[in-house]
Amino acid sequence: QLQASGGGLVQAGGSLRLSCAASGRTFSSNGMGWFRQAPGKEREFVAAITRSDDNIYYTDSVKGRFTISRDNSKNAVYLQMNSLKPEDTAVYYCAAGTTAWALRGYSINYWGKGTQVTVSS
Repeated sequence: QLQASGGGLVQAGGSLRLSCAASGRTFSSNGMGWFRQAPGKEREFVAAITRSDDNIYYTDSVKGRFTISRDNSKNAVYLQMNSLKPEDTAVYYCAAGTTAWALRGYSINYWGKGTQVTVSS
């Protein structure tokens, strides 16, 4: 099970930090990451990290603004989102897979419920 939290409403230029805690069968997943889905659009990859070797991937539109990190002791992954833009508005989903590379390729083993992020202009 993946439990995401931390979404909310923020003005453009602001920051939010998303958290995702893994439990149960997802506990052993080596890759964890974030996807998002804006209204009327397909779900897209945002960022992912491999727990064992810290490989990290970002989609181009968030590079330099978002930072993914993990706490293995808590089996949690975080997404620090800075300099938010209205186009970042979406439901953000936590996901788990074998590696960050696999997640980047949309090979997902587990999905969490989404958390809404709304950025006002």
